Amino acid sequence: MRLLDLFCGAGGAAMGYHRAGFTEIVGVDIKPQPRYPFSFVLGDALEYCAAHGREFDAIHASPPCQKFTQMSARWRGRGGVADSHPDLLTPTLMALRTLGIPWAVENVQGARPLMGRVVSLHGGMFGLGVYRPRLFASDLLILAPTALMPLEPIGVYGDRPDGRRLWTRLNGNGKKRSVMRCAKSLEEAQVAMGMDWADWHGTKEAIPPAYTEFIGKQLLRAVEKREEIA
Repeated sequence: MRLLDLFCGAGGAAMGYHRAGFTEIVGVDIKPQPRYPFSFVLGDALEYCAAHGREFDAIHASPPCQKFTQMSARWRGRGGVADSHPDLLTPTLMALRTLGIPWAVENVQGARPLMGRVVSLHGGMFGLGVYRPRLFASDLLILAPTALMPLEPIGVYGDRPDGRRLWTRLNGNGKKRSVMRCAKSLEEAQVAMGMDWADWHGTKEAIPPAYTEFIGKQLLRAVEKREEIA
């Protein structure tokens, strides 16, 4: 089973699909990804999809999320950096909807209005040390696991793993409930994300492989069912 991984980054999504059962994975990114664990193509993801998308059994895409992140929401509309990020999510969805093969697209919570029907996944659903909520849209009906919130999640953000406090959540009585801090080391971030091959930049930009292993098993069943019918 062949999977095309668009905007692949360091390969967090790809590893999950590999664990789900996809045997051949090709990643495409505009930036070099020397730690990507599968076959890699340096180039424009949408151009590659238009030329080769139908050669694969399924497609995953993680278009850049900076345009939709909540962290930059306060700065939008001011003519600064927050307004310079391109919307690659919309053309990605349009391209995949024309191919007629199973696909899944991932992005952040702020992209919900553009994604249509979605399922939301976070690290607590898979026993991970990160929270990292992400939305998945697909041409299939994707079911979500039971939601369990990590009590002391690790943040994998910023320029370096420095252990700083990111936020504290309070309960209804105003008493401390949970604290999120940044990972203290690359190794701690790798364990929390389930990505022992990636450097700090690749880890902080990725989604945990557990998410796409879960999604991938459902995509794989859809591919196998279509082949049985054919």
